[in-house]
Amino acid sequence: MSAMFRPSTQRLAYCARLYLRTPARPNYRLSRLPSLVPAAATSLPSRFYSSEPPAKPGKDGDKKPEKDVQGSGKEDGAQIDAKKAGGAPEGQKPEGTGEPELPVPPGWVRLNEEDIKHLNTYISLLPAAQKTVMEEHFKQVQRLGVPKELQELLTKQRTQGLSVMDAMRIPRMFLKMAEELAKIDAAEELKKNGKFPPSFNSNKPGEQGSQQQGQGSDGKQGSGGEKGQNQGQQGPQPPPDGRPFEMSDMFTWALAAAILYPAYFMLFPSDTSREITWQELRKNFLDKGLVEKLVVIKDRVRVELNRDAVNSMYPDSVAGNPLFHYYFSIGSVDAFERRLDEAQNELGIPSSERIPVSYATEGVAFNLLLTFGPTLLLVGLLFWGSRRAASMGGGGGGGMFSFGKSKAKKFNHDTAVKVKFADVAGMDEAKVEIMEFVSFLKTPERFQRLGAKIPRGAILSGPPGTGKTLLAKATAGESEVPFFSVSGSEFVEMFVGVGASRVRDLFAEARKAAPCIIFIDEIDAIGRSRSEGGGFRSGGNDEREATLNQILTEMDGFNTSEQVVVLAGTNRPDVLDQALMRPGRFDRHIHIDRPTMKGRQEIFKVHLAKIVTNEDIEHLTGRLAALTPGFAGADIANAVNEAALVAARANATTVEMSHFEQAIERVVGGLERRSLVLSPEEKRTVAYHEAGHAICGWFFRWADPLLKVSIIPRGQGALGYAQYLPSSDAYLMNTNQLMDRMAMTLGGRVSEELHFPVVTTGASDDFKKVTRMATTMVTQWGMSEKLGPLHFQNDQNQMHKPFAESTAQTIDAEVRRIVDEAYKQCKDLLIAKKKEIGIVAEELLRKEMLTRDDMVRLLGPREWPEKEEFTKYFDGQQGKPTAPPFPTESTDTPDEPQPAIFEEKPDGPKDK
Repeated sequence: MSAMFRPSTQRLAYCARLYLRTPARPNYRLSRLPSLVPAAATSLPSRFYSSEPPAKPGKDGDKKPEKDVQGSGKEDGAQIDAKKAGGAPEGQKPEGTGEPELPVPPGWVRLNEEDIKHLNTYISLLPAAQKTVMEEHFKQVQRLGVPKELQELLTKQRTQGLSVMDAMRIPRMFLKMAEELAKIDAAEELKKNGKFPPSFNSNKPGEQGSQQQGQGSDGKQGSGGEKGQNQGQQGPQPPPDGRPFEMSDMFTWALAAAILYPAYFMLFPSDTSREITWQELRKNFLDKGLVEKLVVIKDRVRVELNRDAVNSMYPDSVAGNPLFHYYFSIGSVDAFERRLDEAQNELGIPSSERIPVSYATEGVAFNLLLTFGPTLLLVGLLFWGSRRAASMGGGGGGGMFSFGKSKAKKFNHDTAVKVKFADVAGMDEAKVEIMEFVSFLKTPERFQRLGAKIPRGAILSGPPGTGKTLLAKATAGESEVPFFSVSGSEFVEMFVGVGASRVRDLFAEARKAAPCIIFIDEIDAIGRSRSEGGGFRSGGNDEREATLNQILTEMDGFNTSEQVVVLAGTNRPDVLDQALMRPGRFDRHIHIDRPTMKGRQEIFKVHLAKIVTNEDIEHLTGRLAALTPGFAGADIANAVNEAALVAARANATTVEMSHFEQAIERVVGGLERRSLVLSPEEKRTVAYHEAGHAICGWFFRWADPLLKVSIIPRGQGALGYAQYLPSSDAYLMNTNQLMDRMAMTLGGRVSEELHFPVVTTGASDDFKKVTRMATTMVTQWGMSEKLGPLHFQNDQNQMHKPFAESTAQTIDAEVRRIVDEAYKQCKDLLIAKKKEIGIVAEELLRKEMLTRDDMVRLLGPREWPEKEEFTKYFDGQQGKPTAPPFPTESTDTPDEPQPAIFEEKPDGPKDK
């Protein structure tokens, strides 16, 4: 019998005792621990109060309560049952224990000497680990007794033996006993620490109230007595520090038992049975007359032996155990019966004394468990997981049924948002607008006294990396009102209606926390136009459209709140719905463009504050700002970080100017590809190609100043490049500037034509730039006399051209004319400067890179005067630019600046 519950009893009892002892420690804090098991919660010291007022201190306070006096001469049912069982009554101390008397828990009985002796014998048969645990509490078992069910099972085993179901109940009894013993241990430890918990077997409110009154008269717990007077009218209260019992706890225990119990017996089979062969059965038992009965269960036969005969023949064998059985497998019932009859015939057993054979089936409950157990287990796990996730929850915590909850993150002035308005630079106008929103919410009376209303919202638009989200973070760090941040994509799910539900939940939470600010980043994910959405409108009940409608209603509808301000960020304001952009919803449209040179200086100062450098900050920021036209804030932050990495890679103690210039070149142009070895012919071709670009940039008046030319491969496909630095941020360009730029772009191909018998594919990117620029001049900028001031948008999604065929022919002719003029202008210059091209090309072949100083040494100063910003930072500067930035081909429209810094991308021969 011990083997049936041996695997589980010891561990369960040990864990229960370990959990239940913990609450009795003096400095115990429940708030620091996870949820306890129900048994642990019940072991905490309960506080019950009666409806009677606490006794006043005095002579009467020392009297014994009347109930105790009346009950002293009576015996309750538990004591009478204990006497009938032969044990000591509850009011008396068990003999031989030498321990003080303890009350018997409800439902327990004390054991008589025979039961204690039998239990001791039973414990001695347990495994060593389980035996040690039970011996630790054997004295308490003698003092307190055991559960009445366990005492009945012990008696039944001694008299008539136990069935399988009875044997399976014993582990549960041991667990219950371990829990009660742990309660006793907790109570004794509390008493040792000066705390007086109520008796565990006292469930009557009156008795508990008497104890609390006694404590109140002591003068140490008077407040507790007063509390008992107020709360005692409602009967016993749950423990103030303990967690009440929940159904989820019982479900957790049942689920764990259902998983672990079968798994344990599959991994560690019990030793209550053993499989043998027919030959072993015949030789060891059947021929010796030890078989009493055979039970056929499907394809197995259980052998029931005559225990008395087995014990007399094999006194030390485990077969004498009443719960031990042998099994053997059979192929079919007919073959088994035939073989059994043949064996009994051979043994000469008469028909009246032959071994009885019975047929049984496995339990129906076990078959049902095997059939539906996995499904029920899966459903239970899903239910338990959803309940647990919801209880751990928050609005956006997300359980199985919390799809409709908002995922917005809430911030306030106590949170860890470290970004402040001082960390935002290069966008002064936008920062003023956002700071005004914060002032509206912090001091609304300042504006309301003049009749002004708080704007409902503002939308931040601009190219990527310009600082829209950074400005929102600074708002969260500076504002003293709650700040909700959410991404537009978080409203979209695969389930219909989830987006609108999350919008409702977000604004409901915001109204509770009003005044507050909501920031929706990348709002174009859900705010696209409903009429021109293209693929956005995929059906009549589109999920994104429902989400957009809900946002429109929440921002300006019947349930709007003036104390909730909505900010949104996007880099595609052109695709947003017009209903979303109208006043009353997003009253202000704040465009954040790429910073100017002054803005870039301020941004560099913010990021350089964290960099170790000995350079002069004013000169450093000015030079870096001049080197990075078109850079956004994110590009500047990346360049500064790359400079620090370059310095660390070189084991430098500080970050120097050369490190910053290498970093800018690395960010824009990519890594140098010195491992790409060119043949001498290819290298010569690249040198003359780049020399043609350099000569055009040096002698054309409206060309940007040349800063560097190189034939070192860099990036993808660029075998060389020429770097030109705009002298200032240009917002308008005239025809002369555009023609000089196109002629400079064609300088590489013209130089190849003049110095080599054949041309290469290296100018393909130059042709692409020139064609695009000429087409833009004709179709958008009105710089064609034949076509006139017309604008034709180049939309790749349009299936038909927005002009007639005759107009298309005119456009082609004008583009050809402009490109031919630029080509002629370039060729005339390079023919006149053919000698200078050879000088620069040969120097490039020797040094691989030429700086502005080298060009002055070879060609002399430029004929045309430079701008003040250029001469301030690049003429007479501290040290030479060892690694100037990489040129970008910003030959496109000037109103669409690239995050590149130069007029010309790396060009030269490219591999096709």
